[in-house]
Amino acid sequence: MDLGIAGRWALVCGASKGLGLGCARALAAEGVNVVIVARGEQALQQAADALRTLPGAGQVIAVAADVTTDAGRATALAACPQVDILVTNAGGPPAGDFRQFERDDWIAALDANMLAPIALIRATVDGMIARGFGRIVNITSSSVKAPIDILALSNGARSGLTGFVAGLARRTVSANVTINNLLPGQFDTDRLRGNFAFLAKQQEADAEAIAEQKRRHIPAGRFGQPDEFGAACAFLCSAQAAYLTGQNLLIDGGAYPGTF
Repeated sequence: MDLGIAGRWALVCGASKGLGLGCARALAAEGVNVVIVARGEQALQQAADALRTLPGAGQVIAVAADVTTDAGRATALAACPQVDILVTNAGGPPAGDFRQFERDDWIAALDANMLAPIALIRATVDGMIARGFGRIVNITSSSVKAPIDILALSNGARSGLTGFVAGLARRTVSANVTINNLLPGQFDTDRLRGNFAFLAKQQEADAEAIAEQKRRHIPAGRFGQPDEFGAACAFLCSAQAAYLTGQNLLIDGGAYPGTF
C-alpha cells in the first residue's frame, strides 16, 4: 500500500534506537524526509547512516538534542523545514516503589513524558492545521491501559498525556490533522531489558529467567520487534488514516486480557 506521505517531513524523537528508530525506519522507507532526534550522538549518527541506505529514503537529518528541555526542542524544530508528521517519544522514567520517589522525580517524569510532548504539539499543530495535513503520534505505554506496578512514574505521566490528547484530537481532525497514541507492550528494546534487570535485582533472581517468564505470558509467545511497531506508526501517519484520531492503539501480542 502506498501510504501517500512520500516527500513529507517528519520529526521523530528518541529515534537513535528501539521503538523510535523503528518508527523512523518505517517512515523513511515510505519516502518521508526524517529528522531524527536523540541525546546520544554516536548512536544517533549510526541510526542516520542506516536510514540513508533504505531504498526510497528521502533526506535524513540527525539532531543530538534533549527534547525534554526548551533548548533541545528548539534545536530539533529548527532542523525540520516543515513538520508534517510528529512522533513524540522519550525514555521512560526509572522503575521503583512509589514510596521511594520525591517531588523532583515526579516533576522529571511529567517533563519528559507529558509536558515535552505537549510542548512539541503546541509548536507544530497550528502549522499543520494551516497546511491542511498533520499526523501526530505519541509513543506512550501499555501502562496507560493496564498500569504496571513498578512503573508508577510512567503510569501517571503518560496517563496525563493521554487525557490531554483525547480533548485536542477532536478539535484538529476537521483540518486533516490527527493525533493518536501508540501503546507498546513488551518489545525487544533496551528499556525492556532494563526493567528485567531491575526485577532481577529486586527479587534476587536471574534476568533471563524473568524474561522467559514474561515471554510465556504473552499469547504471541514472544516479545515484539521495533519494526512491527514502526509499521503501525507509519499507517497512523498515512493519508488513509485521516478518519482515525484520538485513539490509543495497544500493541502487545495479546497480553492485555480485557475486551475493551
